[in-house]
Amino acid sequence: MSQTITLIKDKILSDNYFTLRNITYDLTRRNGEVIRHKREVYDRGNGATILLYNSTKKTVVLVRQFRVATWVNGNQDGMLIETCAGPA
Repeated sequence: MSQTITLIKDKILSDNYFTLRNITYDLTRRNGEVIRHKREVYDRGNGATILLYNSTKKTVVLVRQFRVATWVNGNQDGMLIETCAGPA
């Protein structure tokens, strides 16, 4: 028997710029044990990223972007170095 997941509750907490949901689900383990989990899920939709490689220079292309979550958590300028990405 493989693990199965059963959705118990899906409540939208916020539907502003993205969607924040409160999800309750049961995880049935391989041995038959059922464990209930509650999680907050931040749904930003689907996305994709690419790692651009310049074979002549042997370098990759990265971007530097402000991320408010890192700033709130102590990153002085809130900037991160990332791969190029966006909505899929």
